[in-house]
Amino acid sequence: MTDLPPIPAPEPARPALAPARLWALVPCAGTGTRALRASVPGAQGSGAVLPKQYQPVAGLPLVLHTLTAFAGVARLAGTLVVVAPGDRFFDSHAHPAYFAVPCGGATRAESVLGGLRALQERGALDGDWALVHDAARCLVTTAQIDALIDACQHDSVGGLLAHKLADTLKTAIDGPGGVRVASTVDRSDKWLAQTPQMFRIGALRHALEQVGATATDEASAMEAMGLHPRLVPGGAQNFKVTYPEDFSLAEAVLAQRMHAATLARFGGERGAAASDPVKTFFSSRT
Repeated sequence: MTDLPPIPAPEPARPALAPARLWALVPCAGTGTRALRASVPGAQGSGAVLPKQYQPVAGLPLVLHTLTAFAGVARLAGTLVVVAPGDRFFDSHAHPAYFAVPCGGATRAESVLGGLRALQERGALDGDWALVHDAARCLVTTAQIDALIDACQHDSVGGLLAHKLADTLKTAIDGPGGVRVASTVDRSDKWLAQTPQMFRIGALRHALEQVGATATDEASAMEAMGLHPRLVPGGAQNFKVTYPEDFSLAEAVLAQRMHAATLARFGGERGAAASDPVKTFFSSRT
């Protein structure tokens, strides 16, 4: 009788792979030269100006409205604010909901790269997700950020919030008679890119290192790698404050939200003016 081979011992159970974490990355190192320029309180010299992300909107610095939306996203492992070297703004606006690192560069791509490296120095992995968001898009909502995560967390590439173009789109020619219409462009497949833009940290870092400063946003860097990011509907109110008139529009939107949609979250009586949601958030968590 032939002896049967011994039954191999069962392999020890392998630990389950840890789920990818989600990190927010907010580039906040620009100067906003197209926006309203205001003097920095207490600054020395007449040439000192306040970058647009720190200018007041509805009574508080613009960037704090942005950070309030991210503070409401429970799934985030952390929110990194990328500031320019020597920027001391967050010394007086520290909060557990985010942390600031002076790793900003001369371009958006350099600032995002600096932020990705800073996240990895703090333990973020290549397979983790980074949600990169413009500091000046202060009207983004927690619900929009959550919708982007829901749509992209199992995607092979990642994606971005975007708004389908509603207006008729023209190309132009410039000549002796001024700027004139050259043609009308089919808008059926045109979208306005917004943020957050959500990609794996390792893949995004590689793409930005390859493409360099020519990348106008994170999605364009990923596109240069031959990838096709997912488009997730955002909204017209998620615009970037860029020009002086944008400040009053942002304030109007924030005022409307204080009276209606944010009452349940931030308190106040219906029919009466609710307190500023950003002030409520930061005062209740200090």
